[in-house]
Amino acid sequence: MNQTQNYDFTIIVPVFNEEECMDALCAKLAEYLPKALCKSCVLFVNDGSSDKSLEMIKKACQVSPDFFYLSYSKNSGKSAALKAGFDYCCSEYVGYIDADLQTLPEDFNTLLQYRTQYTLVAGIRMNRQDTKSKKIQSKIGNAFRRSMTHDGAIDTGCPLKVMRTDAAKRMPFFTGMHRFIQALILMGEGTAKQIHVPSYARVAGVSKYSMWNRLVGPFIDCLAVRWMRKNYLNYHVNDTDLKPGTGLE
Repeated sequence: MNQTQNYDFTIIVPVFNEEECMDALCAKLAEYLPKALCKSCVLFVNDGSSDKSLEMIKKACQVSPDFFYLSYSKNSGKSAALKAGFDYCCSEYVGYIDADLQTLPEDFNTLLQYRTQYTLVAGIRMNRQDTKSKKIQSKIGNAFRRSMTHDGAIDTGCPLKVMRTDAAKRMPFFTGMHRFIQALILMGEGTAKQIHVPSYARVAGVSKYSMWNRLVGPFIDCLAVRWMRKNYLNYHVNDTDLKPGTGLE
């Protein structure tokens, strides 16, 4: 049995070489779960870490009955980590947060209060604790992406989102997908709400992003999403004699 089906909300945490953050991260997550607006669990996705991250994740999961993990040996990127988490999630709602604690688990409650009203509830970081160059790159990237996708997302890089799991599973996946979640949800006829959340300085470790994956890579991805926006298919079944099931039996 997949244990996440016993929860209403699963928090996915992609992890790649974050051993310096893990103790603080696990403590913050454990502190948050009893205060969550709905019954919640944590699903760590170890994205091929070469440090002690996986070892630390396993120890945390042994301590907390509400912590679970997935792991694979090869680093595949944030979008792949999210896809793996969505694929293995069986709770009604799913969200994610980065391991660097630049956003905090407690702020999920700000988003969760709207979970039944919208397909996606996304954070917008206030007072970002980043370098000036990083802020400029992000501002340029977000403006260009909005002009191409017309999704209205103000801060697509904010690592604090809540969505319906069934909608998350239906999204098309590709490298860089995590930057276009709002666009993909809207393509699937979903609804979205954006809410301001606090932002903090990274507690430890280093950013995994560069000029390439903040600007050049997303530019190429935008072209794919623009094409997809024009060609995306939606359908609605109003009658069938098939019995309910996952289709995977």
